[in-house]
Amino acid sequence: MPSNATRPLVIVGAFAASLVVGLSLMFLIMGGGRNIAAPAAIGGPFQLTDQSGAVVTEKSLEGRPTLIFFGFTHCPDVCPTSLFEISEVLRAMGKDADGVNAYFISVDPERDNPATMKDYLSSFDSRLKGLTGDPEVLAKVLTEYRVYAKKVPLKDGDYTMDHTALVYLMDRSGRFVAPFNLKRTPEEAAADLKKYL
Repeated sequence: MPSNATRPLVIVGAFAASLVVGLSLMFLIMGGGRNIAAPAAIGGPFQLTDQSGAVVTEKSLEGRPTLIFFGFTHCPDVCPTSLFEISEVLRAMGKDADGVNAYFISVDPERDNPATMKDYLSSFDSRLKGLTGDPEVLAKVLTEYRVYAKKVPLKDGDYTMDHTALVYLMDRSGRFVAPFNLKRTPEEAAADLKKYL
């Protein structure tokens, strides 16, 4: 068959394929795939210690919307940037920020004890609480929140941590809502967060 005769078939085929993909996405967005597979639950019971030595559990999340970021105090860029952005959102909320929980949970329990967390968080909003605990306890929390964290050795004998860099938004019942978008103005993010108060 000449190549110019096959061109309409290719165009029709491409259109049909894009139509199938589009309809499939629409089907999933509209909830048609609800019975196929339930989304993995995010969150669960935990007992960690904040930078002042107080115990924090999953019950501490209840009654307020909560922002949770997983990172470590030796993080060179992503963690301080994210914590600064969370601090700016809390600042933009004004007095309403007192009705929000904001937690920085360590993925590096070997180095991040409460004293280290306290010193590190002194550069950010005072409402940010740094949570840490025994390696086994933190490993369970990472699993519950579907957080990836892996120790990466450095040439000088030290190490860094690769880790998930999402900010988790939990509702007033402690249930996961969605990743919280910090890539907008603090005022826009604050207005969004106020909806969950």
